[in-house]
Amino acid sequence: MRFDDNAGLDSSEVQDLRGSGGGGGIGGRVALGGGGLGLVGLVIYFLMSQFGGASSAPNPASGPGLGSVGSGQQVDATTLAQKCRTGADANRDHDCAVVAIVNSVQDYWTQQFTRSSQTYRKATTRFFNGGVRTGCGSATSDTGPFYCPADSHVYIDLSFFNELKTRFGAKGGLFTEAYVLAHEYGHHVQNLTGTSKRGNGSGPTGGSVRLELQADCYAGVWANHASTTPTESGKPLVQDVTKDDISRALDTAARIGDDYIQSKLGSGHVNESSFTHGTSKQREKWFTTGFQTGQPARCNTFSTNDLG
Repeated sequence: MRFDDNAGLDSSEVQDLRGSGGGGGIGGRVALGGGGLGLVGLVIYFLMSQFGGASSAPNPASGPGLGSVGSGQQVDATTLAQKCRTGADANRDHDCAVVAIVNSVQDYWTQQFTRSSQTYRKATTRFFNGGVRTGCGSATSDTGPFYCPADSHVYIDLSFFNELKTRFGAKGGLFTEAYVLAHEYGHHVQNLTGTSKRGNGSGPTGGSVRLELQADCYAGVWANHASTTPTESGKPLVQDVTKDDISRALDTAARIGDDYIQSKLGSGHVNESSFTHGTSKQREKWFTTGFQTGQPARCNTFSTNDLG
């Protein structure tokens, strides 16, 4: 996955809250449901805690992320704006690559909504260390990446990507991060279209599973269009999405299914009644559906009896 050197970046779509003190003193947990104010996202660590596989929160300064910012240090929007200006910056700097991914995902949905005579409202991605206060309540790193419909922000402690490799055994790589972020923006699309309200109920065919699989499908749709979606300059920001990129996304999808987490990282027993995100095969299927068709309409997981 590479970016057009000459394409411009919009760093205003990312806010870096790490070291800002936004997570200090957090003792609660984000609401996981109720009135559309609950979280929807990967919530890997929440699942693990249910089945006895959770560990303490990862070290927020470990693993890949937007630089190496320790506790008490702060990176503000000005820093990103100064160094993340073009695709060339994204090709040589991981900070800017993440900004570019967010830009590309939102460029696609902006244009897709316009084609459907609708208006897409952009959502900001917020990076945090350890803990953060959100419109959905307080969250810690062990929540995993999530989207909060109450304030329309995507939240992530970027040390999560290191956990994907070291704990889940995922291949990792930049497109793995793109898949995760595109999945969360899929939840933003669901919030804008009102689909989020249908995500109630656990179990293999429950609303929660259908919501998550649709977000996976939306991530695949973006991946299909990533190298052809133009920016304001008229040229696509993403130059290519390779077979290896897709392989890494599918590898990640396989390792964050309910059945994989329960059997490999939890109690060792699979309890379908507690499914909230779908099985590994289902997550792979729906990302693939989105990627192969490139059509959001093919992602209607609420109208099928065959989730995979």
